[in-house]
Amino acid sequence: MNTRAGKKTERLAERIYLQLKQDMFDFRLMPGDRFSENEVAERMGVSRTPVREALFRLQRETFVDVLYRSGWQVKPFDFKYFEELYDVRTVLECAAVRKLCEHGGELSKLDNLVSQWCVEKPQRLSDGPVVSGMDEHFHERLVESAGNNQMARIHHDLTERLRIIRRLDFTSPSRVEATYNEHQAVLEAILHRQVEQAQLLLCAHIEESRNEVRKITVHMLHEASVRAELPASSINKSDG
Repeated sequence: MNTRAGKKTERLAERIYLQLKQDMFDFRLMPGDRFSENEVAERMGVSRTPVREALFRLQRETFVDVLYRSGWQVKPFDFKYFEELYDVRTVLECAAVRKLCEHGGELSKLDNLVSQWCVEKPQRLSDGPVVSGMDEHFHERLVESAGNNQMARIHHDLTERLRIIRRLDFTSPSRVEATYNEHQAVLEAILHRQVEQAQLLLCAHIEESRNEVRKITVHMLHEASVRAELPASSINKSDG
C-alpha cells in the first residue's frame, strides 16, 4: 500500500513539475512572481506533498527560489546570468571541436548528426519544438564525442539551465532553416578537420542564437507584463 501511494505521489509530482515549468516557459508564471505551496495545491487539486517535491526539483534546476516563511518565487530573470552561461557553453563547445578535429578517429561518432542535419531541404523538419530538441542533442553530442566525461557533464548542466530561453529560438521558420544550414556548415568543417573554421562557424551560430533569444525574451516579457496590467474587460474587448 505504501509503495503504491509513493508511486502515485511521484507521478503527481512529475505532472506538477512539468506544468509549473511550462507555465514559466510560457510566462504565465512571470519572473519574480511569488506563490505558496497551498495555492499550487489548490489550483491543481492535489495535496502539498507532491507540490513540494516538484518545487524542490525546480529549485535544484534554478527555476525557483524558496523564500523561508514567505513561500516560493519564480527566479527573477537575469540576463547577465544567461550571458555568462552562454559564454561558458561557447568555450566548452569550441574546446570539444578542437579535440574532435585533432583526433580523426573520433569523427565516426558524428555519423548520426550528419544524417540528421546534412540533408536536402525537402527532408528537413519544420516543427519548432522538435527541432529545438534536435538542436540540444546536436550540441550535446558534439561535446560528448570529444571524449571528456567531465566536460560533457558540465555542458549537460548548462543545457538544462539554458533550456528555458533557448527553445524560443525556434519560433520562426527562418530560424529553423538557419539552424540546419549552420549545423551542416559546422559538421562539414569538423569532418575536414578545419579547426579554426569550425570554431568560427560554431561561435557565430551560438552568438546568432543568443541574440535572437534575447530579443524574443525581452518582447515576450513585455507582452506578458502588459497583459498582466490590463483589466479583464480590456482583454475581452481586444479579443473580440
